Amino acid sequence: MAVTLEQIANKSAAAGLATRGAFHSTAKDGVPSASSTVVMLGFVGSEQWPIFAASSEASDGRPHPLDRWSRRVIDALAAELGATALFPFGAPPWLPFQRWAMKAEPVHRSVLGMLIHPDWGLWHSYRGALAFAERLALPARVECPSPCDRCAAKPCLAACPVGAFTPERYDVDACVGHLRSPRGTDCLEHGCRAREACPVGAEHRYSGEQAGFHMRAFLTSRNAASDV
Repeated sequence: MAVTLEQIANKSAAAGLATRGAFHSTAKDGVPSASSTVVMLGFVGSEQWPIFAASSEASDGRPHPLDRWSRRVIDALAAELGATALFPFGAPPWLPFQRWAMKAEPVHRSVLGMLIHPDWGLWHSYRGALAFAERLALPARVECPSPCDRCAAKPCLAACPVGAFTPERYDVDACVGHLRSPRGTDCLEHGCRAREACPVGAEHRYSGEQAGFHMRAFLTSRNAASDV
């Protein structure tokens, strides 16, 4: 008997992950398995963070702790539920997780480039997905316009200390250069000022610990890329 979306959500929540919508896949979606249904998994706000923070991966000092935790947890869920585990990290070719996310739930590309959710704002992430061979029953998709469309002030664009964000582009070099400098310590340790300025889902903002973790992980990945 096929598993239900409610069962997937309950087991995922117990493991420390939120279900982030689902969709029935087609050949155009680029899902690398013989699947009919893809269920997205991730974090929303700070709800799941304490479970990861208490894990062995978070404290063992080895690289990529969140990716390793995500792989362990989602692989176990896949084995239990009879699904294939898929991830947005690892090695090329990269899976189109942002495109899948926009098909799974009402998220849109924000003016900062990252996906924005009508409730969670910019305070969410996708840690992986479960691909099922069965065509599972899914609720009707809820359509919502992008919160950025009704935000006239767009305070996020003016909040970056080095003006890395404009409506046209994200200046990665300016951002990384700032984070590497003494002036960038506040952003590095407490989170992106532009992201913090977004009023959507402000009540779900990451804690300082969570925001700092992601900023340091971002800078580490850029430093590694520049060393190649």
